[in-house]
Amino acid sequence: MGLLLVSVCFAVAGQLTLKSAMDAIGRIGKDSAFGDVALRAAKEPLLWLGLFLFGISALFWLVVLSRVRLSVAYPFVGVSYIVIVLFARFRLHEHVPPLRWVGVVVIACGIAIIGMSFRTKTGT
Repeated sequence: MGLLLVSVCFAVAGQLTLKSAMDAIGRIGKDSAFGDVALRAAKEPLLWLGLFLFGISALFWLVVLSRVRLSVAYPFVGVSYIVIVLFARFRLHEHVPPLRWVGVVVIACGIAIIGMSFRTKTGT
């Protein structure tokens, strides 16, 4: 489970870094030419760092998949949703509506239930 949490932590770090990169690059849309945005993106160190962190996360994830059932491992990726919402609210100062907080609690309860089912079955 430790490797699973390490994978999730690297994925969260990757998401947060990519968000910072995209804030620096700017909005992709109607008013920006794709080539211009692609050039700015290629020059953005945070973008490359975010992708690197995702790569590290993927390597840990492969180790996890070699050791843990997917039905146990994948729901724990939900921890990343919880952490991302917390960071978005308290670090990035994004507005998080109450219904989204309810969703975070539901995800946390689901992860806890899955964890209990794993513990019961394995006896650990």
